[in-house]
Amino acid sequence: MTQNDEISLAGVSETALWTAQMRAGESRKPHALFSDPWAGRFVAAAGGFHGPPGAGAFQVLLPEWLAVRTRFFDDHLMARAGAGCRQVVLLGAGLDTRALRLDWPAGTRLYEVDLPAVHAFKEAVLADGAPAAAERVAVRADLQGPWSEALIAAGFDPAEPTAWLCEGLLYYLEPEVVAELVATVSGLSAPGSSLGAECLNAETAHSSFMRPWLEDMAAAGTPWPWRLRDPEDWWGRHGWSADVTDLWSLPYVVERMGAFRNLLQGGEELSMLLVTGMRK
Repeated sequence: MTQNDEISLAGVSETALWTAQMRAGESRKPHALFSDPWAGRFVAAAGGFHGPPGAGAFQVLLPEWLAVRTRFFDDHLMARAGAGCRQVVLLGAGLDTRALRLDWPAGTRLYEVDLPAVHAFKEAVLADGAPAAAERVAVRADLQGPWSEALIAAGFDPAEPTAWLCEGLLYYLEPEVVAELVATVSGLSAPGSSLGAECLNAETAHSSFMRPWLEDMAAAGTPWPWRLRDPEDWWGRHGWSADVTDLWSLPYVVERMGAFRNLLQGGEELSMLLVTGMRK
């Protein structure tokens, strides 16, 4: 990794950087599912190309999956904002730029929760005054420890409905850490609050499609220990009325991922689950 002389990469994960790399690549496509003009800035500040470990079937599909995932949660958050929600929390926000690139209604506050080092890198790259459509609030906290006080101190109001997003986060955490994190989220969620979460399907984690990817990630020091067998039941027991999205019902998923179905066998397209729900 090449380090910029002025911007420190200390504490910024490789996963955050290769996610930014793929978002930048998607944004250059003529029929991109979203536009993130800041993703390329992060990659440039980090010294150029970053990519995931390994070279299996999942890695082939990964850029398209990240594009689909990003578009899906963009639409989900915009729908919640359209329904009147003005408080959004991105947990493990990383190098997300939704505060800058989405057309938020006036009065929306978007809280980005992540480690101090991640925020330091991000702020340095965005220091030239990138305009935000929403009020962007950086919350410096470790989600594997106490973090609710930092969120509230930043202006978060637990009495107001919240749109929570856990994108590319939960499966990196141990099950007991996820349970505690979600319990905190539930406790901070007023009626009308929503969530969006990406989950790893335990039923397909050992398949020929997913197993090599999980082994490559573990070897790189970033294992995915949290998996779900029945997402709707699990989220229900944690206070949420949740649904798993039928990905193939979305035209842009068919358009982007249909050509890769020959890589998938026995329902393995459901290896990654996009879950949305409302607070019970």
